[in-house]
Amino acid sequence: MPHLKILYISHLHPPHDAVLENMGGMQRVSMQLVDELSQNPGVELRPITLETSWKYAGINTTWFLFRLLGELPAVIRSWKPDIVLFSSMVTASLSIWLKKMVDVPLVTINHGQDVTMPVAVYQSLVPKIFASLDGVISVSSATREVCIERGLDPDKGTVIPNGFPEDALEGINGKDGARDQLENLLGLNFNKLPILLTVGRLVRRKGHAWFIRNVLPKIEHDFHYIVIGDGPERADVANAVSDSASAAFIHLLGRQPDEVLKAAYAAADIFVMPNIPVPGDMEGFGIVLLEANLAGTAAVASDIEGIRDVISNGENGYRVSPDKPELFAEKIDNILSNGSGKLGDCARIFVQRKFNWKSVAQQYVDYLERIVEHERVLGVGRFD
Repeated sequence: MPHLKILYISHLHPPHDAVLENMGGMQRVSMQLVDELSQNPGVELRPITLETSWKYAGINTTWFLFRLLGELPAVIRSWKPDIVLFSSMVTASLSIWLKKMVDVPLVTINHGQDVTMPVAVYQSLVPKIFASLDGVISVSSATREVCIERGLDPDKGTVIPNGFPEDALEGINGKDGARDQLENLLGLNFNKLPILLTVGRLVRRKGHAWFIRNVLPKIEHDFHYIVIGDGPERADVANAVSDSASAAFIHLLGRQPDEVLKAAYAAADIFVMPNIPVPGDMEGFGIVLLEANLAGTAAVASDIEGIRDVISNGENGYRVSPDKPELFAEKIDNILSNGSGKLGDCARIFVQRKFNWKSVAQQYVDYLERIVEHERVLGVGRFD
């Protein structure tokens, strides 16, 4: 019998027909966490989610939160959860008012950008949100640190990483088969040259244009560079490609279906995540790193923010300072010179051991149970 009743609130769920690449990392985490917790025999989960695309997320989230503010107290009193788990600091903003209406522990997950969002009104609310919560789960040490800087009591918080589902990238081919599959899907011929791959929304912090302008010219090997994703920085990235001497070997593919994305992860020789620091924005974790590693592709990524919790140097890739493009290029050349296969195999084993969702979800359950027990000792969160 389940012994932990969790009411889960999320504005980050993707539409049912969304493909993997078109989801943001926070959307994927929300979806996969719900799936895993729902399968846990010790948990009874009731999700209340907003399914929306990024295009309409802002306005839909506003209406979602207003509706919940009126409905949640009645839902909590009727269903009697042991704990309420918010998917992000945005939904957790409800806790400021909810704490005065109900007697149940309130916990949030936070991811980085939902803490650092540079909006003055929102930042004025962040310390109040932390004060109204009974627990805070940060997806990385860097995310936890920015929480503490904004008023989180360190004793309230913990770090639990993101994970991947056991069936993630199921049925992918080996390197050679994936390369052939990718060439057929895209109508390209890579002529047996190494493939560098970046996956992610085209936003400034992802560093696409910086990488193309500052790192690619310093790489000694010939290569093809594939970029999957779309976003507001597309024009700048396209301009960087146009100005590059390697333009013929850079492929901006935009959004792609899951079949292409999975083939690309497996076909790539190196996954590149060239993030740069951007005030008011941050990389909370970097779920795409796990997806690439799981496909047997090691990464070279910026030594920045939440990426530090994902990449262990020499095990599933390498971290390089984003202000040293020559070292970034040198690390890529070293891996290509030595062959990327062995490091890619190590990367797969590393993430399977450390980041599988079954293990990560159990960390959630253990932490939430501790919060519930602590609040019961204090006489909070009971519906007797």
